[in-house]
Amino acid sequence: MTAILERSFKVLEHLVAYPEGRALSALASDLQMPLSATHRLLSELIRCGYVRQDQSHGNYMLTIKLVSLGLSFLSNSGVVDVAQPLLDRLAGESGELVRLAVVDGDELTFVAKAQGATRGLRYDPDMGLSVNLSCSSAGHAWLCTMPEEQALQLVAKQGFGTPADFGPKAVTSVKSLLAYLRAARKRGFAMINEVFAPAMTAMAAPVRIGNGAVIGVITIAGPLVRLTEERMLALGPTLLATAEEVAYASGASAMFKRRA
Repeated sequence: MTAILERSFKVLEHLVAYPEGRALSALASDLQMPLSATHRLLSELIRCGYVRQDQSHGNYMLTIKLVSLGLSFLSNSGVVDVAQPLLDRLAGESGELVRLAVVDGDELTFVAKAQGATRGLRYDPDMGLSVNLSCSSAGHAWLCTMPEEQALQLVAKQGFGTPADFGPKAVTSVKSLLAYLRAARKRGFAMINEVFAPAMTAMAAPVRIGNGAVIGVITIAGPLVRLTEERMLALGPTLLATAEEVAYASGASAMFKRRA
C-alpha cells in the first residue's frame, strides 16, 4: 500500500511540470515504472478526480482538484486574510513585489503576494511554488535562523541551484551559502543580487511567533535597476517591522496557533 501511495504522489508531482499533459508511455519512462502499473495508477487518479485524460491526444493531465484543496486549506487557516493587508502596505511602501512564504515541514511555499510596482518592470513569478533554499532570499532568511548544520542538511536534501537554472551568482557551494547566512543573521534579514534570477534582487525577513518558532518569511523582490543594495538596506527596518506585525497578527490564524 505504501509503495502504491508513493507512486501515486510521484505521478501527481511529475504532471505538475506538464500542463499540456503527458502520454502514458512517456510518463512511465520518466518515472521508470512499468507501463501497466502506470496505467493502473492513472486510472485510479482519474476515478478520484485528480487526473483527467485529454480526449483529443490521449495525454494525462492534472485537474484543479489539488489546487482547490490547497486554496480551501489556506482560506480556512486564515493565514492569507491576516497577512494580506500588511503585505499590501509593504508593497505600496517599497514599490516592489512582496510575498509571504510559510514553513511547511522542510519546505517553504509562497502563499500570498502583493504587487507594488505600478509602472516599468514588474517582477511577478508563479505562486504556490516550493522555494529553492540555496538561491533565494526567502531560503536564506529561513536557514539563517537555525543551526548551520541543520541548514546545510536541508539544502543537501533539496540540492544546490545552478547558474543555468537561476541567476549568474547562484549559490553553489557550502562556503558561499554560509557566507550569505552569516551576513543575513548579522543584518537581521537576507539580501541577494542576481542569485535567484539575472538582473533581479531580493530581500527577506523571517516571521517569528511568541515562542521563537519561525512560521514563515516575507520577501521583497524587484529589478536590480530599482531595488539596489542601497535601497534594500533602507527598506530593511520596514521589512523587519512588517514581519513582526505579521507574526503578531498570525495569532488569528488557525494554522499558526497550532505552532505557538
